[in-house]
Amino acid sequence: MSTEQPSPATETDSASTDPIDRVIRYHIQTKHHFNRYARSLGFLDWANQPDPFRRFVGAPLASLPLLKADEEPLSPSYDAIYRHDAVACQPVSLRTLSRFFEYALALSAWKKAGESEWALRSNPSSGNLHPTEGYLVLPQLDGLDLKPGLYHYAPKEHGLELRAEFLPEQAARLLAPFPPGAFLFGLTSVHWREAWKYGERAFRYCNHDVGHAIGTARIAAATLGWHMSLLDGVAQNTVALLLGTNRVDDFADVETEHPDCLCVLWPGASGKDDEIPLCVDATLVKEIANGAWHGKANRLSREHGVHWDAIDQAADASWKLSTEQSLLSCAPPVTSDASRLTSDAGTLAGRVIRQRRSAVSFDGRTSMAAATFFRILRRMMPDADRSQLERPVPWDAWPYDPAVHLMIFVHRVDGLTPGLYFLVRDPAKLPLIQQSLNHELTWTGPDGCPEDLPLYWLLEGDARRAAIQVSCDQAIAGDSAFSLGMLAEFEGRLRQAGSWFYPRLFWEAGLLGQVLYLEAEAAGLRGTGIGCFFDDPVHEMVGVKGLSFQSLYHFTVGGPVEDRRLMTLPPYGKRDM
Repeated sequence: MSTEQPSPATETDSASTDPIDRVIRYHIQTKHHFNRYARSLGFLDWANQPDPFRRFVGAPLASLPLLKADEEPLSPSYDAIYRHDAVACQPVSLRTLSRFFEYALALSAWKKAGESEWALRSNPSSGNLHPTEGYLVLPQLDGLDLKPGLYHYAPKEHGLELRAEFLPEQAARLLAPFPPGAFLFGLTSVHWREAWKYGERAFRYCNHDVGHAIGTARIAAATLGWHMSLLDGVAQNTVALLLGTNRVDDFADVETEHPDCLCVLWPGASGKDDEIPLCVDATLVKEIANGAWHGKANRLSREHGVHWDAIDQAADASWKLSTEQSLLSCAPPVTSDASRLTSDAGTLAGRVIRQRRSAVSFDGRTSMAAATFFRILRRMMPDADRSQLERPVPWDAWPYDPAVHLMIFVHRVDGLTPGLYFLVRDPAKLPLIQQSLNHELTWTGPDGCPEDLPLYWLLEGDARRAAIQVSCDQAIAGDSAFSLGMLAEFEGRLRQAGSWFYPRLFWEAGLLGQVLYLEAEAAGLRGTGIGCFFDDPVHEMVGVKGLSFQSLYHFTVGGPVEDRRLMTLPPYGKRDM
């Protein structure tokens, strides 16, 4: 990759200190172009490859039981997790927490080639570098033999490290506004893990992975009959305080963690008229954080060849300072059209989750039925006209109307003409999208498309070469059945919400990616995310005006070609999960 300094951004005032202008400047600075890539080291410094496993030395570790597939809690069918109240609710226990983490953040396999071994996980990650760390905030719960406190999930050991002890009454007060049995789930990012390979563009990829992990957590919770919501009314300083990422001494001379988000999970149904806040009590968090803490973070790399200031600047500019006191209605959801969709009813969710892999090559031949294609796209639809908890899984965990739409290259879908298509994920946004793109595009409903699916055919033709070219010349974008670019409502959305919404655009894209991964597996195919693409050439294909929309993430689905040179080993020794 070129290490040439990108030319100054022209779309925003380069001297502006406004946080929105700063995140836009970062976004422009980290675009890939045909004649140069975003800045990175330009080679892989293997001697300083980051350790993929964070541990807190001195923190007590509680091992989670390694459960086989035929042990309780058993997996529901893949189709059932998308139907409200179709999965029996499980109590919170060590066994159910084990299953939750198995499906959300655990190792799914080891790969071996010669003397080299590397782990795969349930949650996808750019370059398999895994910047995302997971945490739990647990109260005293009946049937759960764990102290109230903050726990860090250690995926290699499949265990929980006790980072902080909370007094039972403090933890109870913190979680009192939420339904009985509720606990918190937090995510942080080690930016260095991605920056080691990808340089300045790594902040984008870390936030993709936050979205992936929100998706894996919501799906994991659904297999246990649990509900989940992103608590995005919380100020980021409060997230840092609760998850301990602000504790300077605990991260002295090692790679720090960026506090991303908190979620609340709860088993069973709430009362019909219950409302829960989408935040936590910041004053109470300050009180709790004064308790006993355990452990010091391990160092992940011996040396850092370069420090990418642009990442720190983007993280600072997008830091969420505000607290919103919004409420989430917990009224029983109405079954949506998406929840009535069926994949193979006999396929277990656990099997689909465990076998998820990122494809590295496609055969260039495999096609898919139009009905399968339409079903996959229907899973992308959040039913934006419904209240949050009435939306289908995983969109019932996402407290925002959709901002990301799909520009789709159809290559091999039986019954559909190859060409460029567009999925409008919020039908109310169709006029905005049409005004922001080339006015000469034709917006035609394809033959056989369900009436309630807002899919439009824009251009006819063989799009394989174009898809490959804009995806950094990666053949996987054209050898698939279809590939797509995720176009986000950009400058207008940021100026309306604030600079803190910039990472959330990538979270939504990552959440879409996780659904695509699982849907591809359920259809007998395979998917993979594409983070390397030439940003503005993608926009030029549909005539994006200014910064109204920006492509944030690409994805492709097709028939995989397996690398027979690699050996697959179980995730945890001889005990298959």
